[in-house]
Amino acid sequence: MKSATARRLAPLVLLVFVVGGCAELGEKIQDNPKAVLGSVGGAAAGGLIAAAAGGGAGWIVGGALLGGLLGGYIGNRLDARDKRMAAEAAARAFENNRVGQASVWNNPDSGNSGSITPTKTYQLANGQYCRHYEQTIKIGGEPHQTYGTACRQADGSWKIQS
Repeated sequence: MKSATARRLAPLVLLVFVVGGCAELGEKIQDNPKAVLGSVGGAAAGGLIAAAAGGGAGWIVGGALLGGLLGGYIGNRLDARDKRMAAEAAARAFENNRVGQASVWNNPDSGNSGSITPTKTYQLANGQYCRHYEQTIKIGGEPHQTYGTACRQADGSWKIQS
């Protein structure tokens, strides 16, 4: 019973964190948009991963906090060119790579690099193709790994779902 209640409350808890952070978001985005947006995205992903794994409210809050910290750190350290190169590598990987084949990027100006590797391809009942992936971003030589799912949209682009 507690687990079912925690799962129902998880989106609400996550929403409270996100909305609560929005009060000062406008000013902070101007100061350091990469860190703020990375924190918000990381918090959402961390909370959702914990909820999907069946964690209770404590695990969901912990996942959101940890995701927010990691997302803020990574977002703060990536410049616009890093992000563009990572997005281009992801688009190539989702569209062209077979499972297990990585698309890599390297920004010689920042020294940051990364790779994205599709790990599973499947088709939904509605005919939409999706791919699970693993992404590694190296900031200052230190690897940061994430996992997610991207699905092909009607216009042919790929959208990261989680």
